[in-house]
Amino acid sequence: MKTALPGPFETIAVNAPADHVLQVTLNRPERRNAFNTQMAEELCSVWGWAAAVPAGELRCLILTGAGDKAFCAGADLKERKGMDTESWHAQHALFERMSYNLMALPIPKIAAVEGAAFAGGCELTLACDFIHAAETARFALTEVTLGLIPGIGGTQNLPRAIGARRAAEVLTTGRPFSAQDAYDWGMVNRLTDSGSALASALESAAIIARNAPLAVRAVLAAMDDGGEAALPNGLAKEIDCYRPLIDTEDRQEGILAFNEKRKAVFKGQ
Repeated sequence: MKTALPGPFETIAVNAPADHVLQVTLNRPERRNAFNTQMAEELCSVWGWAAAVPAGELRCLILTGAGDKAFCAGADLKERKGMDTESWHAQHALFERMSYNLMALPIPKIAAVEGAAFAGGCELTLACDFIHAAETARFALTEVTLGLIPGIGGTQNLPRAIGARRAAEVLTTGRPFSAQDAYDWGMVNRLTDSGSALASALESAAIIARNAPLAVRAVLAAMDDGGEAALPNGLAKEIDCYRPLIDTEDRQEGILAFNEKRKAVFKGQ
């Protein structure tokens, strides 16, 4: 990657494990990678950096957690102990930006999950475009057991992933569910052996990174903007995303490479 990586950071680790792929690791294993104010600020910084990197350079992002105990246990409740209402609101506004800005990134985001992804940690997996999880991973949205509801996308993203009726039960009981359940319900894309979720996510990320980056971004834009629309509106959005690709160098390179029976070399132009 030509653009220098952001950092260093104290609560997250950032590296480029493959060409055009960014890996962000939640790095507070002693707190089960729970996010506090500092982690949220550091993640927002990375998302801002990623949004500004040219399409040809950054093509996929992997989000994972350090260690094998937890992807992320959610918000750090020790930090929140005794927090007054004004401070809570201010911190939660930061957490919202952390999640929403991740969702808004125009590149594919893959969550690689080992261990527990609970509460806000589960919401962060849902903020990604798809999930690879170890068979031993566990998920839960436990906010109702604490007098809250999910507040960084969970009530919206979970029903879209598993359907309204299953989501209603998950959200109102707060009960954990297994990686196998998440896979069967359509929330998790791929199950792996314990310890292999990151390798599996990296395999998919490397494939994505070899594809035409403007086209990949256009796919996500068409899905995001058209997925909840009436079919005619969704089809119109698809064409709006399709037409600008015709004039790109990548489209010309893709057709030429196909006819020359070679792999295309895309530049995001």
